[in-house]
Amino acid sequence: MNQRQETLLRILRFASSAAVLLASLQLGLSQTSSLPSSSTQETIAVRGAKIYPVSGPPIERGVLVLRGGKIEAVGTEAKVAIPKDARVVDASGKVIIPGIVDTHSHIGIGSRPGVPANEDVNEDTGPIQPSLRALDAIYPADPGIRMALAGGVTTANIMPGSGNVIGGQTAYVKLRGKTIEEMIIPGTIGGLKMANGENPKHYGRTNQAPMTRMEIAALARKEFLKAEEYKRKWDEYDKKVTAGDKDAKAPDRDLELEPLVEVLEGKRIVQHHTHRADDIMTVVRLADEFHFRVVIHHGSEAYKVADELAKRKIPVTLTIVDSPGGKLEATQVEFEAAAILEKAGVKIAVNTDDYINSSRFLLREAALTIRGGLSEDAALRALTINGAEMLDLGNRVGTLEPGKDADFVVLSGDPFSVYTKVLETWIEGGKVFDRGRSEDLRYATGGFQVADRYPKLLPRAMGGAQ
Repeated sequence: MNQRQETLLRILRFASSAAVLLASLQLGLSQTSSLPSSSTQETIAVRGAKIYPVSGPPIERGVLVLRGGKIEAVGTEAKVAIPKDARVVDASGKVIIPGIVDTHSHIGIGSRPGVPANEDVNEDTGPIQPSLRALDAIYPADPGIRMALAGGVTTANIMPGSGNVIGGQTAYVKLRGKTIEEMIIPGTIGGLKMANGENPKHYGRTNQAPMTRMEIAALARKEFLKAEEYKRKWDEYDKKVTAGDKDAKAPDRDLELEPLVEVLEGKRIVQHHTHRADDIMTVVRLADEFHFRVVIHHGSEAYKVADELAKRKIPVTLTIVDSPGGKLEATQVEFEAAAILEKAGVKIAVNTDDYINSSRFLLREAALTIRGGLSEDAALRALTINGAEMLDLGNRVGTLEPGKDADFVVLSGDPFSVYTKVLETWIEGGKVFDRGRSEDLRYATGGFQVADRYPKLLPRAMGGAQ
């Protein structure tokens, strides 16, 4: 290929990417405008479905009463009275589960389509980036967010990538609204993304640290030691102010260390990417040394050190892939891992790591843990309340109980059947996905990029799968 041909090819590739990007952005924006920005104040009673509250046994022919974006009541039709002012939704023959909590996602920060303009996941200018905030890069019109709603995901931990020792601050969001301010869950500050193993070692290729696992751990330790000293200075200053010392001088602010201090104070949870058993134990040593809360992410070999994690009550959120491979440190992943961890007493969740797994298929990925020996009840908890608790959100989401946010998913059948489809997704009493609408169906099938021709929503009488 000559230089002129190469130039033409680059132009064609750029034009094609730009066209896909423009179409996706236009479609994403149109969908954003249809999403609720806040809780609905309408009173709604959803009746007739089989309800899995997760906090208790399934309820046959249940009633779910929603008011002001919260759950007011849940129970059997015989025990729950439907308010006179309620709009009644008939869900007979369907199944309702709590909104799915994705503990590890990159939607919005690594937007679709995957072109350079949307690559905001990893800040590769240096291995230590605690001052970065995912919320400053999240794009609410990302089509990936609509795909996640099509999969029943209502709450997500959107994170910077795993290319750094300390990657930045994560964001706990609801998948609704036209701005990140509407998405962020009030009162939350997110977690702190960290990583070890293969990924951060890439700096070694440019003759930067870290080049080895030793240096990854050393860099993390150095930063937490700095944070301890920074915290000590602020504690001393606060004591002087409390004692009435008018001459007390505040230390200079350090945006790199402030989120680490929040970790040391237990306000922010470390969300740690790690695969191999030895790397997991390195995370454990750091957590023991600096007394911080941590959630193990991916944890491909966590089952090998399940007893150590259980002893410390360190939870694991697993990324389940049906075709293991791609990196050496993940080659020993097992479908049985979730069952082994649960049996040892480790709290588990299942995540997408979207775009690694598409959020549309999170129910299916969780079903693979059942193949590995996990019970259906435990698998459902891994998608809901367990993940919520790993984000300190167990008091708001994860179960269908009075007082919690009215986030739920309407399914066509049993949660883990391969034939089951997500029919509707609701957030705080507002419907944000409806498979019966052509524009929503396209996100469920992946056809949003060819929205002008696929898929067509057929009437039920013609055999349409709605």
